[in-house]
Amino acid sequence: MGFIDGSVISIATPAIRSTLPATLAEALWINNAYMLFLSSLILIGGAAGDRYGLRRVFMIGIGVFVSASLICTIAPNAEVLIGARAIQGIGAALMVPGSLAIIAKAYPAAERGKAIGTWAAASALTTAAGPVLGGLVLSGLGDSAWRLLFAINLPLGALALAMLWFLVPPDSAEGRRRLDIVGGALITLALLILAWGLTGSGGEGSTPEMSLLLPALALSLGLLAVFIWWERRFDHPMVPLGLFADRAFSGANLLTFGLYFGLSSMLFYLPMTVIGGWGVPEAYASLMFVPLTVMIGLLSSRTGDWADRHGPAMPVAIGSLVVALAYGLLAATVHLQSFWFGVLPLMTLAAFGMALLVSPLSTAVMNAVDDEETGTASGINNAMSRMAGLVAVAAMGLLAATLYPAIIDVATAGGLSFGESLDDVDPAVQQAHSAATTTTFAVMAGVTAALSVLSAIIGWTTLPRTGTASEGKG
Repeated sequence: MGFIDGSVISIATPAIRSTLPATLAEALWINNAYMLFLSSLILIGGAAGDRYGLRRVFMIGIGVFVSASLICTIAPNAEVLIGARAIQGIGAALMVPGSLAIIAKAYPAAERGKAIGTWAAASALTTAAGPVLGGLVLSGLGDSAWRLLFAINLPLGALALAMLWFLVPPDSAEGRRRLDIVGGALITLALLILAWGLTGSGGEGSTPEMSLLLPALALSLGLLAVFIWWERRFDHPMVPLGLFADRAFSGANLLTFGLYFGLSSMLFYLPMTVIGGWGVPEAYASLMFVPLTVMIGLLSSRTGDWADRHGPAMPVAIGSLVVALAYGLLAATVHLQSFWFGVLPLMTLAAFGMALLVSPLSTAVMNAVDDEETGTASGINNAMSRMAGLVAVAAMGLLAATLYPAIIDVATAGGLSFGESLDDVDPAVQQAHSAATTTTFAVMAGVTAALSVLSAIIGWTTLPRTGTASEGKG
């Protein structure tokens, strides 16, 4: 449920905008409300399982998530849907770390790797299945069927709760470690204000005013500084800042932010471009998500083995450059508006690049810390990738809200916004809208290509270039 609802929204966004209805900024908040609480609270969710019991916290998370899904299903307007998505994010922050922790606890060390591998495969499969399922449902039943994509969580949640109750034995808390509630509140508020400053409050096609944007950014940075001060002071911080003293750990998380900023931008705004701007059916548009799962499934074990023997720097750098090439070619050719011979092959190339680096990047994070800190290190890197997605959607939304109206012929198509689905409009209006949407996305692709090149440089200069056998940790 958590992985499907994180990915399906990109395919469903044009349908939600046209039927709910929702403005561009509201559409961004439907995504960002979920990502905000998931990314900022996922570390606290993991710690809560250790303190109060994994099964108990996991079941609470599912209950919160399913209850919010019901509200999403019947949401009468964008504001209610945004609020329900925020509650979903809180539930997901309790679910995601708990699922893996229960598996690790249930299996002996000799069998744990295979069990976790099955979990990872299921996660990747559902992440890719979300957009495909959404595309098929929307293409077959119409735009209003986006509500079914949330309704499916109700039987799934009931089944999951029943399995946990009858099949998973209760576990006791392993310690009385205090939860870093203050740290969680500070980072959530900092990210919320940052996203609000970049996105605005919801006006159609309007750019957030600079008089509000700059103070919001300053306040967000101030709260981030207070968060860092608190984490240094608190006995059990959600983010042990000492880990960032290691060059490889800091570099791995910095390039994670850059790469997942780009990937999240592509996966959110490219469907909006081809569906809303070009009129590509949702079922076809969803196919661009499939190569990412297939490539990672086929190549991750091999690239992980390479990183073990030769170090993660090379595959991470090469993978980042391949991703940069794909995004750069997309920026150069997207004006042809060719889904089958342009977008899909280039997204497959980008998926190949990501498959080269995902496993080595995880290896770099794990090898940069001591064995007893690997869980925390993995959680931080996971949170970093999700924060990158939050900031990417908000920042690129600001770019779209600024650039699209500057490009389009206002006299012909005034009042429209980036990626909006149009039905039964004058061909001249559709052409102007399509061209402005495409040009705006081309700029987005160029930005993500540059960030991917920067990530390659960071990977090559900070990550180990030899295997762990010869270098050791740190």
